[in-house]
Amino acid sequence: MNRIKSLLRTTAVRLSALYVILFGLVAVGLSIYMTSLAVSMLTDQTEQTLSEEVGNIEHAYQHGGLPLLVRTIDRRSRQPGAFLYLVADPQGRFLAGNVQSIEPGLLSGSGLLRNSVVYSRFGDSGEKVKHRAIATVIDLPNGMKLLVGRDIGEPEKFITIIRKALMFALAAMAAGALLIWFFVGRRALKRIDQVTAASQRLMAGDLTGRLPVSGAGDEFDRLSANLNVMLERIEELDNGLRQVSDNIAHDLKTPLTRLRNRADEALSRRDKNVDYRQTLEAIISESDQLIRTFNAILMISRIEASTSVEHLEKLDARPIVEDVGELYGPVAEEAGVRFEMGKTFDVELLLNRELLAQALINLIDNAVKYGATTTEKAPQVSLFMEQKDGHINICVSDNGMGIPPEDRERVTKRFVRLEDSRTKPGFGIGLSLAKAVMKLHGGELVLEDAKPGLKAVLSFPELPKEKAEQKKPS
Repeated sequence: MNRIKSLLRTTAVRLSALYVILFGLVAVGLSIYMTSLAVSMLTDQTEQTLSEEVGNIEHAYQHGGLPLLVRTIDRRSRQPGAFLYLVADPQGRFLAGNVQSIEPGLLSGSGLLRNSVVYSRFGDSGEKVKHRAIATVIDLPNGMKLLVGRDIGEPEKFITIIRKALMFALAAMAAGALLIWFFVGRRALKRIDQVTAASQRLMAGDLTGRLPVSGAGDEFDRLSANLNVMLERIEELDNGLRQVSDNIAHDLKTPLTRLRNRADEALSRRDKNVDYRQTLEAIISESDQLIRTFNAILMISRIEASTSVEHLEKLDARPIVEDVGELYGPVAEEAGVRFEMGKTFDVELLLNRELLAQALINLIDNAVKYGATTTEKAPQVSLFMEQKDGHINICVSDNGMGIPPEDRERVTKRFVRLEDSRTKPGFGIGLSLAKAVMKLHGGELVLEDAKPGLKAVLSFPELPKEKAEQKKPS
């Protein structure tokens, strides 16, 4: 009983019940309308036929009087057919016709009898068989009565057949609706139950679960597929949040501890001539580094949370790349790394100038920092552009140790550093910022093997020709 009650509370069952009720009402209304229409058509046709027959009888009476009328009725009453004829004297005795009996008092009036007449014919065997007909009573001279009618047994049978056929069709459609609900509705309910069970596991904290996809390609599959993509994104963000929390605790704890120790050391000294300015400058330097780190984290979060490109505009990428190279070239040279500005060309892309410049600076900074580890050749960093497979690539390449293929995806996450000792400056958010910037631009960050070294590629999709007139590389 509880299962039935819970089943009746489901939307699918309610919709099915509503559909059956509405369908039944429409079918009943259609049945009534078709039956009444059939009755009306058959009644009109019968009355018209009766009127024509009465006209023929009146025509015989007008030309031959009562003798011709009696002979005509006697002749027609012997012929098989649905008409009935009766001539009665003033006392009500039957003089001619094919009617054995009629309802009492029927001949007292005249004209078309609106209600059907009950009568019996000659030759009915056994119990008296009652027939129904519509009839017209005509007054004759000397008080005589003439009754002309037409049997409505066949029309009534036809009406009964129509009514039964409509009721059978109604029952068949109702049964079909129940069967469809049983086989299709139950399947839909089962899939909803599966989605509910999967959702409950997700709400319990199991983000690895996914909604079932049957492979039928229907609405449930499309909904499940879209939700699964969303769940993958949620799981990715959740894992990233956990990793960020761990890395923040690991990477930011050290500079915060240094800040406190320096301040505590300065306060604990009893020497009044201690240089507080030097201590404060070191604290400010550490604080600035922390502020830059948190600003970078905030920038990544804002970029990843952005779902529109309204802040992008159609710009030529070449001046931005060359400005970054011109700005950062001397910095690389001071670090003992040879900086080379490679081939560039004019091409219009949907860009945010500041974010693209920041992403390039992060890539060059990483290349300078980690690329200068080779002892075979002098460290070198290159910045250049290329056009490949319908994409515009802005590349930063070095000749350092590179990144193993299995770690290239991992290093684009926040606070991930392959340097276990973590002795080099930085917090491991440069590549994650570049990845977030490229996602906003509809492109991607690709890390490739430079043989030797690492090649970091900012890959942008080309604009359609009607949106940008590109100049080919020279």
